[in-house]
Amino acid sequence: MQSPLPTPAAAAQDATLLIDSRYAVMRLIVTLALMTVGASGMYVVSVVLPAVQAEFGVSRADASLPYTFLMIGFGVGGVLMGRLADRFGVMVPLLIGAAALGLGFALAAMAGNIWMFSLAHGLLIGFLGSAATFAPLLADTSLWFVRRRGFAVAVCASGNYLGGAIWPPIVQHFIETVGWRQSYLWLGLFSFVTMTALALLMRKRPPVAVASAVGNSGAVATTSDRPFGLPVGTAQMLLCVAGVACCVAMAMPQVHIVSYCTDLGYGAARGAEMLSLMLACGVVSRLVSGAICDRIGGLRTLMLGSVLQGIALLLFLPFDGLVSLYLIAALFGLFQGGIVPAYAIIVREYFKPAEAGARVGTVIMATLLGMALGGWMSGKVFDLTGSYNAAFLNGIAWNLLNFSIAFFLLWRVRKAVRLKLAARPA
Repeated sequence: MQSPLPTPAAAAQDATLLIDSRYAVMRLIVTLALMTVGASGMYVVSVVLPAVQAEFGVSRADASLPYTFLMIGFGVGGVLMGRLADRFGVMVPLLIGAAALGLGFALAAMAGNIWMFSLAHGLLIGFLGSAATFAPLLADTSLWFVRRRGFAVAVCASGNYLGGAIWPPIVQHFIETVGWRQSYLWLGLFSFVTMTALALLMRKRPPVAVASAVGNSGAVATTSDRPFGLPVGTAQMLLCVAGVACCVAMAMPQVHIVSYCTDLGYGAARGAEMLSLMLACGVVSRLVSGAICDRIGGLRTLMLGSVLQGIALLLFLPFDGLVSLYLIAALFGLFQGGIVPAYAIIVREYFKPAEAGARVGTVIMATLLGMALGGWMSGKVFDLTGSYNAAFLNGIAWNLLNFSIAFFLLWRVRKAVRLKLAARPA
């Protein structure tokens, strides 16, 4: 006699056994490793910028194009890879990403000009490669945890910065020993083999019960037809402009610190070490930002990060000694790591929960476009002025725009609260 089929309630109960389980923790560890490897494409391009500029004989702005193309591809590709993960499970985009990342590094190593090098970064390394290891993994992680979901997602997101801390000094070492082309070939092979092996461990789909719980949990969130007391479209646009502005400023040190140190005579190796230190401190900042948001809210966290990032950018102007640059790089990492995650908190606090996914994705896309624009713009300002001082001032101006928008939105919120309190009967 055959056993009766399990009821939906029983199946859901069995599925919930995996939530916050040892398997979920193991999966989080694998996710962290995948994001660390996948982030390689985002950070090694900054390290090879001086060598690529010298070999191809292009301007600093043109040498920054690979980073710009990569960030645009990364932002757009996250939408595609997220949809694939929703439909087929996260393993499918991860396997695509492994193949694309390996092929992208190989084709970039064989590029004969800056345009082929840029296309390899934009289409393969960014759009199909690194994009598979960010948004899909964040979404997948949120479905395997309930009690510790916030911390788990923070750990997952930290893999992006952890990759930034690990890869620059490693790649710089191999550039100095075997050249940038050979380094890219070996990095492509390593990325393909490692990501493929790790992706096969992510075969299991998230429990259906967890997906339902996540979908239903939005019902308890605060909803608003007028976020910040503004029309929804206007509020979304202001957040997107703020996202572009903060990341134009953020891209200045992250993309050009290696070239800046080279121009100062300290060498590319010191710049790679500073970039690694900056992003390592960003890991700490990203983990702490969740706790800060819980205490003071997303808007205030964004304002705090904006103020501190502006201070760090200002410090680059009067201090260019080797020790001071290491210190400022560390401060910059500690100050800016929590800015981008704050946008997700802001959206969840002020927009309808049913629209949170699309609106968070739109704002994150704006931040990535800001990183892409900032990387190119800083190089262009350097080409026009022959100095990075003007590029730092440009970043500070964009940072002020970000702070102004955050301040305006917080003012709108506080004004709405005052009016609501005044309208209450005595």
